[in-house]
Amino acid sequence: MFFLQTEAAGDVATGGIVGFLMPFLIVGVLFYFMIIRPQQKQQKERKAMLDALKKGDRIVTVGGIYGELVALKEDYVTLKVADKVEIKVSRSGIGQVVKD
Repeated sequence: MFFLQTEAAGDVATGGIVGFLMPFLIVGVLFYFMIIRPQQKQQKERKAMLDALKKGDRIVTVGGIYGELVALKEDYVTLKVADKVEIKVSRSGIGQVVKD
């Protein structure tokens, strides 16, 4: 009799652990699909946009400055914002390419 009671108690404890961990697993899966995966996709798109930059592209910086790319270097780009006015901007400071 004692053997049957301990085995039954062991089954309840195992079910309790699975029942206890299930909400954490569900939250983990939701966290992955709602936060991590979209962020990875956005990072890929941004990297592709920065790699595809070429001379003559019109861009907007993160700070809101509009200009035309004059020169591209490894870490920064030269941006023409007006006649005879050029500024150097970090590549990571480029927000988007402007479509004409």
